[in-house]
Amino acid sequence: MQGLVTALGGETRIPEGARAITDFDMQRYLGTWYEIARLDHSFERNLSHVTATYELREDGDIDVINRGFDMEKQAWDEARGRARFETDDPQLGRLRVTFFGPFYAGYNVLWVDERYQHAVVAGPTHDYLWLLARTPRPEERDYRLMLEQAHLNGFETDSLLRVTHQSDTMGK
Repeated sequence: MQGLVTALGGETRIPEGARAITDFDMQRYLGTWYEIARLDHSFERNLSHVTATYELREDGDIDVINRGFDMEKQAWDEARGRARFETDDPQLGRLRVTFFGPFYAGYNVLWVDERYQHAVVAGPTHDYLWLLARTPRPEERDYRLMLEQAHLNGFETDSLLRVTHQSDTMGK
């Protein structure tokens, strides 16, 4: 899971045609999010039950804990990193995240619903997209709303992989 920064080459930009939200509230965003769908990439290949947890640090940065179950290895995979705002404006949903050293990747919050229960997040290009929710199995209407928000930000969603959170898919 640490491969995010390597795969993205340390880029912190936002994809062309996408817009980060301008009324972002980090306090409401903190906590655990379930990955509902993603575009396929090497650093999450074969992972199910993926969560991302964000915790505020005393220095103002954010601890990031990404966790998923590797279906091939039948083992949990975890990556710990740190995020900080990309600009001086904490209401702009643009952050950068690192899992090692000074190498950062873009983390762009494109949409969050009013209750901070569903979110659409992108990396620096249209190759990286995540649909997140506070519950492992959101209502279908909420999933469709996330897809719509991804489309409005210039993303094709036909290749999204739905992430399973069913316990019977894990080895014993």
